Amino acid sequence: MLRRNQVITIILSVIVSYTLFVQKSAAKELSDAGKRLNKDISYLASDDLEGRGVGTEGLDKAAQYVKEQFADAGLDVTQVDGDAFQTFNMPNGAELGETNRVVLHGPDGKELSLNQKEQFTVCSFGGSGLVEAPLVFVGYGIDNPDIDIDEYANVDVKGKVVIIMRRMPRQGRDDAPFKSHHGSIPLDASLKTKVSRAFGHGAVGVLFVNEPHTGDSKKNNADRQITEAKDKLVATVEQWIEKEFAESFQQNLVRATERIHELKEIHADLETDNLMEFGYAGMGKDDDVPIAHISADICNQMLQESLGTNLREIEAGIDGNLQSRSAELKGWSVTLETDINLVQSEVHNVIGVLEGEGPLADETIVIGAHYDHVGYGGQNSLSPDTKEVHNGADDNASGTVALIELARRFASMENPPPRRIVFIAFTAEELGLIGSAHYVKEPVFSLEKTVAMFNMDMVGRLNEDKNLTVFGTGTSSRWKSLVVKETEAAGFKLSMQPEGFGPSDHSSFYGKKIPVLHFFTGTHADYHKPTDDVEKINLEGIELVVGTMEPIIKQTLTNKERPDYVEIKQRANIGRSGSRPYFGSIPDFASEGKGYGITGVSPKSPADKGGLKGGDRIIKVGETAVNGLDDFDLALRRFSAGDEVDVVVLREEKEVKLNVTLAHPK
Repeated sequence: MLRRNQVITIILSVIVSYTLFVQKSAAKELSDAGKRLNKDISYLASDDLEGRGVGTEGLDKAAQYVKEQFADAGLDVTQVDGDAFQTFNMPNGAELGETNRVVLHGPDGKELSLNQKEQFTVCSFGGSGLVEAPLVFVGYGIDNPDIDIDEYANVDVKGKVVIIMRRMPRQGRDDAPFKSHHGSIPLDASLKTKVSRAFGHGAVGVLFVNEPHTGDSKKNNADRQITEAKDKLVATVEQWIEKEFAESFQQNLVRATERIHELKEIHADLETDNLMEFGYAGMGKDDDVPIAHISADICNQMLQESLGTNLREIEAGIDGNLQSRSAELKGWSVTLETDINLVQSEVHNVIGVLEGEGPLADETIVIGAHYDHVGYGGQNSLSPDTKEVHNGADDNASGTVALIELARRFASMENPPPRRIVFIAFTAEELGLIGSAHYVKEPVFSLEKTVAMFNMDMVGRLNEDKNLTVFGTGTSSRWKSLVVKETEAAGFKLSMQPEGFGPSDHSSFYGKKIPVLHFFTGTHADYHKPTDDVEKINLEGIELVVGTMEPIIKQTLTNKERPDYVEIKQRANIGRSGSRPYFGSIPDFASEGKGYGITGVSPKSPADKGGLKGGDRIIKVGETAVNGLDDFDLALRRFSAGDEVDVVVLREEKEVKLNVTLAHPK
């Protein structure tokens, strides 16, 4: 037990350490560029901007701020119909319509009409529709050949509605089959993956149910808190008996007692089977399958009557040997009707232009960064149960302020650049590269004369080792030596990734056969969480990235020869494990409607040789149905290089069956 003099010593030590820290911080003055970066990022990553989520006023404020900074730097902000804003509408959220019901039909004419909000909720990430079909229980809905778990192997779900447990087996255990990194959700545990696999196997609807582990964890945590509170009460009484802290005994006793009563009330009202609220995990598309979430009690009733078991026994069995417990619920069917209306939001890419001068003035270099983030959380948050502001200081206020600083530097050059420079702050990157996809679909300047694109996404957390990753170094034969030269001069520890396709806006440009470079200082534990705040930003690191990109861009501006385009087969993936064979399609990130839309195919790729064309919408790969990029990605993972696969596409609204021989990704 600490005595009074020991406590005073600790407090004085903390004060001295803090004072030294403040003095050290104050002694290190920011450069002029650092001060500008600090001003910009402090505003863009402030709570007032609401996490710059699509549909918030904060995102519009951020767009206006970027426009003003572009204009103050000297850029032309009138190139888009007299303005800087390339404006368009996009789906952003969903509203629940009037007719939503789940009616379960059991043996001997039994019928259970479930109460909305109490026994079921509609999931916004599904589609609208009416389904009447038999029910099949498929455990966690896992189908992953890499770990030899296939819960669809011994059941036929075509034309049926599947019941899927949330999350994954062996949660919190060292022998769990899936590992998460930086708090991310493993691929096989995500709702999107579970729905994609169900749809791919032919299911026409999905009913989710909570697995017992999560509810048990909540109850155990509540029990632990009550035990700790009781222990504190006992310790308070013991202190009084020992004549210690006697004068504060009554106050401490009251506090400890109140805490126990408070926890008991919380425990009494504890809900261990929370249903997903409408809006949780984002939205789907109009033609997605209907999805609802039913209570564990209702599910257990069907499991007990049909299979003689329940969710807890099934969970324990799967945890034991990771073997499937999937089965058709004989005698049970469901009428599932959902009514979901998609909500549109107006969004803006922000464009500033520095015109070139001379024989190459009609050629364009694009410098870009996305300025949106995930708002108050939701489908892209890694803290999905919170509604706090996600300020996104690193992702991607850091890239946005770097973009603004580059605009200032190039606009202040003594002479106009030899080529046009187009600075673009992209919107809706977090929802699927929507802003950059819209730009390449409706370019302000000719893509044929766009010679290169430079992108910055998360450049604000440079560590002590100065680790910098540059993607796209293989997309032109010119890049590698240039990047090595400039990053070595700046003292970076460089990681070069040759891929042009990856999880940021440069992908949209590489899909149009434009050489790209993408700069990235690495992910971290605050990624897509409310804790990605400005206090953790390395301003000197951002300045160093900007100072390194500047000569690379200048060399590209002044070289009379435009960078050559090199096709790189594989796609860079951050945070996704595993691999899939090479196909060669170029995704249309802005596409809507049924299937996975493509804007084209890489020359001599499997897709090209198989006869796919730009504008096709892939709706089936092998026996797996496809309704989006995630479905397509998961479908390909079932195959290996050299496999011949039947691919069905919609071409001018007619189904066309093609045969594609998959290749090795390298």
